[in-house]
Amino acid sequence: MVKKNNPLITALTHFFLIIMSILIILPLVWLVTTSFKSKLELFADPYKLLPESLSLDNFTKAWQYAPFGAYYLNTIITTFVLLLVQLVTVTLAAYAFGRLDFPGKNLLFILFLTQMMITPQSTIYPNYLLVSKLHLLDTKMGMMCPYVASAMGVFLVRQAFMSIPTALEDAGKLDGCNTLQLIWNVFIPQIKTSLLAFSVISVTYHWNEFLWPLLVTETEKSRPLTVGLTVFAQQAEGGAEWGLLMAATLIVSLPLLIAFTLFQKMFVQAFLSSGLKG
Repeated sequence: MVKKNNPLITALTHFFLIIMSILIILPLVWLVTTSFKSKLELFADPYKLLPESLSLDNFTKAWQYAPFGAYYLNTIITTFVLLLVQLVTVTLAAYAFGRLDFPGKNLLFILFLTQMMITPQSTIYPNYLLVSKLHLLDTKMGMMCPYVASAMGVFLVRQAFMSIPTALEDAGKLDGCNTLQLIWNVFIPQIKTSLLAFSVISVTYHWNEFLWPLLVTETEKSRPLTVGLTVFAQQAEGGAEWGLLMAATLIVSLPLLIAFTLFQKMFVQAFLSSGLKG
């Protein structure tokens, strides 16, 4: 016998979810509407939500005042080149921990996972010294070096490797596949949802990362969007150009917002299929 839900509890749950959704989306709405307001309109009535007219002056000025094109290029290069490197290292390490047998495998895996228990801020000093010794300060490579391996990615993909039946691996070996061919032709098609879930996490994290790029970059040739936005904000703070700041912030965050809006079903399905819940 199916138990019916209490209508009162259902209504309260929906009401709570609606209120929470409004609280979450309201700052984003305020950010978007403020970016279209002129300085005069913003200070005349700061509590007015909708602008009188949709003007792109703030976006034009923000793009002219700071080299956001260079910041975008730096961010795209570091984020997606790092993702490609991580996908290789994560896949190979996960295959070794998930499908191979060798002495000390479990101990090594536990030691490898300790990376997840250490906050990135606590390793900034030794990482900075290493990057400095390698003469990689103020370079894209210097920003990427500490993240070429991901313990969380290895753990996630290893679980996917362990769920693949041994019969598929045996069939690949009978067809004459070597190890790399097995990984590429047999395993990767089976774990693509886990790789997609990890890719979403990696791109989001490194697109928004601030502290480490702030320490290792000094010039526009290597600054990502987050650091560039901070420099822009410091320059605009004296004039209280809040419309420009909101426009610049929207320029930085817009690609991720668009990507999530277009591919949200794929993102959610990837997390559900991989068993990763947030």
